[in-house]
Amino acid sequence: MYEVVIVEDDPMVAMINKQYVTENKHFHVASVCRDGDAALAYLTANNVQLVILDVYMPKTTGIEVLRRIREKNLPLAVIMVTAANDSAAIEEAVRLGVVDYLIKPFSSARFQQALEKFLSRQDAFHDLEQFSQQHIDAMLNSGSSKTIEQLPKGIQDQTLETVHNFLERNPDTDFTGEEIADKVGLSRVTVRRYLNFLLEKGTISGNMNYETGGRPCMLYRINK
Repeated sequence: MYEVVIVEDDPMVAMINKQYVTENKHFHVASVCRDGDAALAYLTANNVQLVILDVYMPKTTGIEVLRRIREKNLPLAVIMVTAANDSAAIEEAVRLGVVDYLIKPFSSARFQQALEKFLSRQDAFHDLEQFSQQHIDAMLNSGSSKTIEQLPKGIQDQTLETVHNFLERNPDTDFTGEEIADKVGLSRVTVRRYLNFLLEKGTISGNMNYETGGRPCMLYRINK
């Protein structure tokens, strides 16, 4: 499980971000810091893998916190969560190597995509001893070590990653489409479209369950 610190001066936003993080079983919120100075003190003294970082805060801005994290060579990743959509802040955040940059207001699904992007990169670093150019290109462009391919109209890369990664992280469990939709924060119609795409590619399997006591339903599972 990855330890997460949320850095946000707005208590309501901090609470929502914490709720979004805890929806994913791979993460645990270790601390919520209200300003940049408190965050830097905590990050320096504790083992943390991911920071959810706002830009505009009292005392020390999120960008300055990010700079100091890099200066200290702290081994952690950062997702920027902010209302700041000016090009200078975005350019600086990207230059300093953020995993993702979310502009408020954002949906739970988009937040989960950012978390999955982090998880995909961590998996790549842990699973691969050597990287090919293809691995690097795929990881930098989509947050995944998987091969980039031309997707058909109506299939978006990040949404496909979200559905696929959820099933991949639960390889021994069968899920209905409704259960998957609830877990990843997408509509059932959207999830069904992506499940059909993955079925056609042979990435997942689907088996009809007649033991529901009511209407039969399809159960989906990643192919190993």
